[in-house]
Amino acid sequence: MNRIAITPLGFAVGAQVTGLDLREPLDDVSRQALLQAWHKHLVLVFPGQDLDAAQQIAFSAQFGTLEQNDFQPHYRDPAHPEILLVTNRKMDGKPSETRNTGRNWHTDLSYTTRPAKASLLLCKEKPPIGGDTMWANMYLAYETLSPKMQAFIESLEAIHDVSLIKGIEQRDPEKVADMKRRNPPVAHAVVKTHPDTGRKALFLGQRIRGFVGFSEEESAPILRFLNEHATSSEFVYRHRWSVNDLVMWDNRCLLHVALPDFDQTKTRHMTRTSILGELSGYYYKGGDDLGRESVLQAIAAVS
Repeated sequence: MNRIAITPLGFAVGAQVTGLDLREPLDDVSRQALLQAWHKHLVLVFPGQDLDAAQQIAFSAQFGTLEQNDFQPHYRDPAHPEILLVTNRKMDGKPSETRNTGRNWHTDLSYTTRPAKASLLLCKEKPPIGGDTMWANMYLAYETLSPKMQAFIESLEAIHDVSLIKGIEQRDPEKVADMKRRNPPVAHAVVKTHPDTGRKALFLGQRIRGFVGFSEEESAPILRFLNEHATSSEFVYRHRWSVNDLVMWDNRCLLHVALPDFDQTKTRHMTRTSILGELSGYYYKGGDDLGRESVLQAIAAVS
């Protein structure tokens, strides 16, 4: 059995994992140890993992069904649809359209009815300085609200909108139009109970149009307060990447943001896999419940 060492990296979130070669399949004991550490620390950093695409996919698949990135097909690896390219390398002689991916606080694929359960991001090349990523603990964000605020937001549903991805207007208009067509606005509960730990967490971010039943003007100050609270420094871990770091995080109880804190002429090349999450939320159609009813029926059909 491998000798796994777990070293906390931050108070609120984050731990480093050593003693594993991720090119090799996990035995049951190691996998359970990782799951236990993941549920405790939420972000796991595996340094020194020089994985190719097939190896990254194989390791990721040991934790669930992989997302095929059909919601954003223009930005995946042509040879491996399970891998999303997060890069500022030129693509077909043009600036990469994912060079500014993740520049606002978000949960991966929250604009779908199956937000990612987990994401695994591998650093293949990085700038000499910067290019950091930050994660915020949404358990603590919820638990540190006053009881009256907790009671108020328990009933709220937020409208997640793909068009609010920061920098999306800089991408190819036809690809953006296709992405919006594939991803109409989705409403999710603001407070969700984690299916594995049973703890409540905020489900927020900066890709939210407003709250169901509220105008955008009414929603704005509530959303601003909640997002500012949720990303307070005491809830955050900031990761300074090294080449061959693989970072695995739990999207169901975290927000994250990729920082533009580096020389944009220097290469930052990452490959991401995602684990399919639970079916939740409903397509929001400006006040009618048709989208919600269809997803509720789908949930009933598979339950």
